[in-house]
Amino acid sequence: MPFKDLREFIAKLEQEGEAIKIEEEVDWNLEASAILRRSAEEGLPAPIFQKIKGYPKGYRLFGNSANSFRRMAISMDLKPDTHPRELIEEYIRRRQKQTKPVLVSSGPCKENIHTGDDVNLLEFPVPMQHEGDGGRYIGTWHVTIVKDPDSDWVNWGMYRHMLQGKNAVGILQASLAKHLAIIRDRGYLPKNRAMEVAIAIGVEPVSAMCAASPLPVGVSEVDIVGGIRGEPLELVKCETVDLEVPATAEIVIEGEMRPNDMMDEGPFGEFTGYMGGIREPRPLIRVKAVTHRDDPILTCSCSGIPVDDNAVFSLTKAAEILELMRKEGKPVSGAFVPLVTTHMLAIVAVNKGHYPGVAEDIAHLIWASGSIGHETPYIVIVDDDVDPFDLNEVCHALITKCHPTRGIVRLDHSPVISIVPWLNREERKARLGARAYFDCTWPLDWDPADIPKRISFKQSYPAKVQQKALDIWRKHGYGEKT
Repeated sequence: MPFKDLREFIAKLEQEGEAIKIEEEVDWNLEASAILRRSAEEGLPAPIFQKIKGYPKGYRLFGNSANSFRRMAISMDLKPDTHPRELIEEYIRRRQKQTKPVLVSSGPCKENIHTGDDVNLLEFPVPMQHEGDGGRYIGTWHVTIVKDPDSDWVNWGMYRHMLQGKNAVGILQASLAKHLAIIRDRGYLPKNRAMEVAIAIGVEPVSAMCAASPLPVGVSEVDIVGGIRGEPLELVKCETVDLEVPATAEIVIEGEMRPNDMMDEGPFGEFTGYMGGIREPRPLIRVKAVTHRDDPILTCSCSGIPVDDNAVFSLTKAAEILELMRKEGKPVSGAFVPLVTTHMLAIVAVNKGHYPGVAEDIAHLIWASGSIGHETPYIVIVDDDVDPFDLNEVCHALITKCHPTRGIVRLDHSPVISIVPWLNREERKARLGARAYFDCTWPLDWDPADIPKRISFKQSYPAKVQQKALDIWRKHGYGEKT
């Protein structure tokens, strides 16, 4: 059964040994985030902070809920040890069964309602995450909701939100291909209209997962949420804006982005593992209302050196790439976005009997696919005798099958997100950098006799010898690699 709210999900994580309550009081100023960061880097259980210095009893902070494939599998109500390959395929199967949400009259997110002068975002234990951040970030693991004024498209995304006082938050739009930017640039700014925004924090896990998914323009993420959960998500109307939010969200922020309303934002320690973005004027959201549950849980992602909650992009991006390849009829057997690559590198395996130029076709298809392409500057294409989920095999293919000049193809002046660390100042402003793909397939015009024979357990021994070797190993307590 799908989780109805964040609290049910946390209880399941605790049951599976993937989350742990921290009963000691912790300081919101760097201390809580230092624990989150260490937890992420060491693969430890997700901390649930029960007592935050200076905040009422019951106000809690929770992070690292999606920084492993185990936790992603649990969020989809699958067995924790589900292989990433099956996780991706299951995500694709469910994604295709879009299910519209249902509107309910009220929900837990309405247990406390503050409007106008009663709004105070400092009521919540918003962490200062990294030394050097531009401020405290209330939005790092959440859903940002906007509506296209010219259609029925409602977009759910995930953008960083920095506190700008008790009733305002900033927002970073690192790429013009992001859907919020597209909606605002096309539907609101030309008409000099303010855009209404809702930020739902502490949602059930699939909602956050889909907000972080690179779905096509015009697709409403909430419909995908229903498909992946296997039942529609319950929504409630906001108090002051014409938007609907998850009924069981812990905290909901309602506001609007007015044309030319800016305030300095950033920098922030980003998913790339580096400080992201210089401090400069960025759009502001003026908050009109805040609603929240009793004893609210503020969710966050303490980003940095992999792996953190941005790992969810590895699942959703790989699924989108694989589905795109199948839709276009490409001879692809698998796709993977390794957790350690901060979702900026994709590995695609092609079937035997592929055609000349298939690596170039695959790379350009990915790069042309909006936000997927902007956030994937590196692509590795391998033959299907290489397991794309095994980084040892992929690295071996890279240094043995990719020719340093013929196999590496580079494109200059290509769109990228502005927080990529290797961009210089001018490239960041223009959001133009470079891309490269690595062709790790054997050239089709080679004589078969010229293709080196791979030496491995599976390819260098007859099946009977392999089986006997495995039997002997098992007698000595060794099993096969999973």
